[in-house]
Amino acid sequence: MAWIKKGWIFAPDGRQWWNRSHAQLPVVEHTDGGERLRVYYSSRDDKGRSHTSYFETAADNPSEILFVRDEPLLPLGEPGTFDDCGVMGTWALDVDGVKYLYYIGWTVRNTVPYHNSIGLALSEDGGRSFRKYASGPLFSPTPEEPYFTGTACVILDDGVWKNWYLSCTHWAPIKGRMEPFYHIKYAESDDGVHWRREGRVAIDFKNAEEGGIVKASVIRENRVYKMWYAFRNGADYRDNPANSYRIGYAESDDGLDWRRLDERVGLDVSENGWDAHMLAYPHVIDSAGQRYLFYNGNGFGRSGIGYAQWVDD
Repeated sequence: MAWIKKGWIFAPDGRQWWNRSHAQLPVVEHTDGGERLRVYYSSRDDKGRSHTSYFETAADNPSEILFVRDEPLLPLGEPGTFDDCGVMGTWALDVDGVKYLYYIGWTVRNTVPYHNSIGLALSEDGGRSFRKYASGPLFSPTPEEPYFTGTACVILDDGVWKNWYLSCTHWAPIKGRMEPFYHIKYAESDDGVHWRREGRVAIDFKNAEEGGIVKASVIRENRVYKMWYAFRNGADYRDNPANSYRIGYAESDDGLDWRRLDERVGLDVSENGWDAHMLAYPHVIDSAGQRYLFYNGNGFGRSGIGYAQWVDD
């Protein structure tokens, strides 16, 4: 059994003001009665601000792009709010006819480069349009978690909303710049809006060199929770391929206590090309009898989105 890379499929053409570069953080869901896959992504404008949009592919062939939306889904927040410098989709799911789009809001800071919080947008027309749930975030700093929160994976499981989210542990000065350190924590909710955050760590740093664990993607299969994510070193990860993002894998019997099994993921950088330096931000989905893993390659999404297909021996 192995992941087989199927290749690069998408990057923005840069012709519109809001998508000059990047197709970062793929978030994938079924649409059109299961006939299509919708892939949300985050682009960047000339000022480096993130905007969320999507494209759609054939459900049985993600290489076949059927539709590309030509405008962002959500506006930036009002000045001074948590998302006035960027809106980055991080998870989507449908519950009782309402589509929940969790997103990362971006602001800039003085002592560190940025701050993130998790917000929510809702759609009642199948995702054609979204409205922000509120002007403020669902996940703000707390006395126990004073730094930022980021990517989220949200599933409704046995009547409980479960969320595996990025939680920053600290910032550190490294080679003249402040670098963030973050791992994945777990929270629960009864309604997808109000969350119980008890500081439970799901995926922690495996050693002193590791510095970032991001973008959980969880599937429950045969009573086993399976999670894919990306991890990197704390230093020299932007330009050194050896320290940059790779995709990891973990399993759990209850979704709370996880066993890291990174050696089983079976997917690594290519010898050359769009994903030769980095594999980041995985999203795993079952579609048309197949299992696909969408991911970003080099440059944190600058080189675009590709995918791999799971093949049984």
